[in-house]
Amino acid sequence: MMAIFIDPPMWPAHATVWSHLISDSSYDELHEFARRLALPRRSFDLDHYDVPASLFERAVAEGAVPVGSRDVVYLLQPSALRVKHAHRERTRPIRRREYLRAQWALLGDVSGLAPTTDRSAAWLRLGDELLARWNEQHRSYHDEIHLEDVLLALDHLDVRGETIAHETLLAAWFHDAIYLGTDEDEAQSATLAVASLDEIGAAPDLARRVGELILATKPAHAPAEASPPLAHLLDSDLAIFASPTSRYQRYADAVRSEYAHIEETMFRAGRSSILETYLQAPTIYRTQTAIDLWEQRARTNLLTEIEQLQAPGGGDTPHATGA
Repeated sequence: MMAIFIDPPMWPAHATVWSHLISDSSYDELHEFARRLALPRRSFDLDHYDVPASLFERAVAEGAVPVGSRDVVYLLQPSALRVKHAHRERTRPIRRREYLRAQWALLGDVSGLAPTTDRSAAWLRLGDELLARWNEQHRSYHDEIHLEDVLLALDHLDVRGETIAHETLLAAWFHDAIYLGTDEDEAQSATLAVASLDEIGAAPDLARRVGELILATKPAHAPAEASPPLAHLLDSDLAIFASPTSRYQRYADAVRSEYAHIEETMFRAGRSSILETYLQAPTIYRTQTAIDLWEQRARTNLLTEIEQLQAPGGGDTPHATGA
């Protein structure tokens, strides 16, 4: 008999304490249960969900069996669902790819773009082609990890009550599909999206809307007022700003790597200028849900990075190096 288990909230992080939520037989069962708790998929850590103390009683009320802090490991072992600590880093990219492929297949189903065997095969091929683009060797930040981050952010908005449109999800997959670090990246990605969706049999209006969303991810083109599909895309694209400190540092390092051809003084000044533009706006995020989730931590991270960039050794020549 399948069961969900939860240990006591005793693991400190992010100003609260956390429990571990596991299934003894099925990740799918675990994901379904987590959805009932409105836990975002980003809370899943390879073999368990991290559950804040505020949700412990609700998890038990929904049917999770309380167990001791050591019991979760023993319960996972017979099911072969546990990922040992020594294997976690090499397992992470495997699970990321599995998640992305599953999300692409699901998007084909729910959008009606892959309703038949032939179209389903073509849809899956298109997904693999996109993943190959996201894994091009010259990418450091705008890679498969960024794609996952955007999709996880959209999922987080979804579980908090936002309705995520199909065109937003499609635009997320295509928005940096072409990335060379030039001013033409968004336009070329939009062109690729429209052509690919047309070839797969999407309605012309859907393909057009996806292309327009991608074009609007270019900072200079983002309108002051955004429709919900665009607001969700823009907010999720910038959700990285609100990452925990260590994750934010990896993001900042990856951005610097993509701009390794830019002299240090120019990079520091340009990056500072872009980040200050975000801080000067009334809010970084467009939807109230994203503001509630991410605004405060994002502003703290940006201020910290700007201070580092403007420390002795910084420069004063702008260069566009946005998120």
